[in-house]
Amino acid sequence: MAISETVHDRQTTGRLPLIAVCLAYFMVILDVTIVTVANPSIGAALHASVTSLQWVVDGYTMVFAGLLLIGGGLGDRYGGKRVFLIGLAVFALASVGCALAPAAGALVVARLVQGAGAALMVPTSLSLLQASYPDKASRARAYGIWAAMGGVAAAAGPVLGGVLVAAVSWPAVFWVNVPIGLAALVMAAWSVPAPAARPSSDRLLPELLVQAIGIAGLVALTAALNEAGSRGWAAPVVVGLLVAALGLMAAFVLSERKSRHPMVPPALFGRAEFSATAAVGVLINVGFYGLLFAAPLYFSRIFGYGPLLTGLAILPLSAIVAIASAVSGRLTARLGPRIPMLIGLPIGAAGVLGWLVAAAGTPYWLLVAPMVAAGFGISFTMPASTAAIMEAAPPDRAGVASAVFNTGRQVGTAVGVGIVGSFIVASDLISGLHIGVILGASCFLAATLVTFLFVRPPRT
Repeated sequence: MAISETVHDRQTTGRLPLIAVCLAYFMVILDVTIVTVANPSIGAALHASVTSLQWVVDGYTMVFAGLLLIGGGLGDRYGGKRVFLIGLAVFALASVGCALAPAAGALVVARLVQGAGAALMVPTSLSLLQASYPDKASRARAYGIWAAMGGVAAAAGPVLGGVLVAAVSWPAVFWVNVPIGLAALVMAAWSVPAPAARPSSDRLLPELLVQAIGIAGLVALTAALNEAGSRGWAAPVVVGLLVAALGLMAAFVLSERKSRHPMVPPALFGRAEFSATAAVGVLINVGFYGLLFAAPLYFSRIFGYGPLLTGLAILPLSAIVAIASAVSGRLTARLGPRIPMLIGLPIGAAGVLGWLVAAAGTPYWLLVAPMVAAGFGISFTMPASTAAIMEAAPPDRAGVASAVFNTGRQVGTAVGVGIVGSFIVASDLISGLHIGVILGASCFLAATLVTFLFVRPPRT
């Protein structure tokens, strides 16, 4: 018994569990930002339209968001470590499929499978951190490092993508996941403690069918946003998809409320802080990732930059993320999540809105400060909001709480990319970008108000 306890203590207080979990999260976020820079080259190589390129980004985030709740529920039910390792393997294999894709359609399908692997990893990764670091302060620091790793991935994605596309070709942006995934798989299998599963006698199939309704609603919403640019917002197909999305999402909510043992207990949303933080996750991703989708296209088409220069050009947007996330994690451990969120959100709004100066003849240096502010805003908010929603949920619902938060974020990403992309297609790059940044800044300001009203100061 003494030996077992010693091993467990070493595992739960050491760095290897955190490194393994963070490597997996690094891949998940890397595959959002690395693709944005590679998109122009993918479009040229595979003869893909802007709408197809939206699907390369949104197909991944759509499945990611749609399956996150299932991933969190499966982790709570069957054990977080087991589901996490399966997700890692699926993601690595799907990355191989992306790299070998001969056409845009095949690439989109492989990206959908990648999203499924990510959906198994991310919610269970936070539950694994919760089990590995039981002390509240060390857990808050671990959340900060986890979020900072996402920042490192966001920062590395544009530059790494530009280097790989320029030096090799676009498939290299997917091949890079294979060694990272294998390293994370080995370390996680050896070092991460396995949280106790929450066995249930309830049948899983009915709940999966309910989740399928939610996924169908998200697919319809994403399709409507992606097709609106080329077909027009009043097109029958777009209107029909929007109506279907609203109907399916309403059916999903009603089905979850009526279920005896829902995968996402409605009681969680009865907690004001939980619901508010989930809403913040949606809003900040709408604002940030809409800009992140448009910025590479702006530098590529307006400035005439190639992949490497495009990656370097948007580096200020993400380079600050790693530092700001780490600082925010430490500040959250000391002061709670409210203050870091109220600092980061208005700064992010100012940064996104600063892109209104972007035009055909805008000098690059005018865009540096807005990029830094936007990157700081989202990265300073993320660790704090992660801690807020995890602490607002019961410990045995850690996987579901993480899934709800990350589902909201990925829905926000899909909506942001879809709306900005549709405006770019419907009008022109500059006009679509301006509409997108006004929307994005409004989302950051709305998140600031929600935080001020509902995220409480920590009890002394």
